[in-house]
Amino acid sequence: EADASRYRVIKTKNNILVSLRNEVKNILLITIGVFSAGFGFKGFLLTNKFIDGGATGISLLVSALTEIPIYYLIPLINLPFIIMGHKTVGINFAVKTALAIGGLALVLANVNFPNVTNDNILVAVFGGFFLGAGIGLSIRGGAVIDGTEVLALYLSKKLGTTIGDVIIIINVMIFSAAAYFLGVEIALYSMITYLSVSKT
Repeated sequence: EADASRYRVIKTKNNILVSLRNEVKNILLITIGVFSAGFGFKGFLLTNKFIDGGATGISLLVSALTEIPIYYLIPLINLPFIIMGHKTVGINFAVKTALAIGGLALVLANVNFPNVTNDNILVAVFGGFFLGAGIGLSIRGGAVIDGTEVLALYLSKKLGTTIGDVIIIINVMIFSAAAYFLGVEIALYSMITYLSVSKT
């Protein structure tokens, strides 16, 4: 009886340590992801008015049209997706996503990144690379910094389509709006940005 009790205590401690180690790793991944995305935004995309797909793209498009700072728009536009994530995936995911998006907004508001280049191809490819790395690392940490994936998951369950199909439809609308408001050339470069984000 005493041995069994000691075994249970040791097992519980080990489980707590493993959970703690996983959470520290997740926080680290999300933090690196947030800074990578922030660098992609401020070092490349914002000064050239290039956009991406999804909620990030909507934020960039509205910022380009209205001059409202991106760090206000990202939490605001993603808020419905965080609520949806709570209902669709769970509270742990929603909390991590809220913290990741809030962290990204803080980085964009307070951290100064240099504008790396004004060459359009380099901006599209490398801006997309750093933003895509940020999104990917955050996902590996159990959060998202672009809520469109949550919307796509929700709609795919409701409509019986794939997540990819929903994301494509959303992005066609975003890039069409970019072509109309910002010009065809910026929209085309923005599509290169989106491809770079997706591949990364």
